[in-house]
Amino acid sequence: PDGRYFASGSFDKKVKIWSGKSGDFVNTLTGHVGAVYQVAWSNDSRYLVSASKDSTAKLWEIPSCKRARETLPGHHDEVYALDWSPNGSCVA
Repeated sequence: PDGRYFASGSFDKKVKIWSGKSGDFVNTLTGHVGAVYQVAWSNDSRYLVSASKDSTAKLWEIPSCKRARETLPGHHDEVYALDWSPNGSCVA
């Protein structure tokens, strides 16, 4: 949302972070064991969530992420889509 970074998810099971200003590569987020279908930024751009074929969503703190801050299990199948609530308090 603030344009400092943008993110991409891939079938290589990774999320990539890029500089929104220069377009330069910044970081690779690893931890999913299946393809990453979607990513979504929190309203304040501090967090990114990712949805994966591995039946999880992961919460990442940006840009200091070394590993996922939280793994959100519980789905019985692939997680294709997600987004933040309008007030930014939860992910659906």
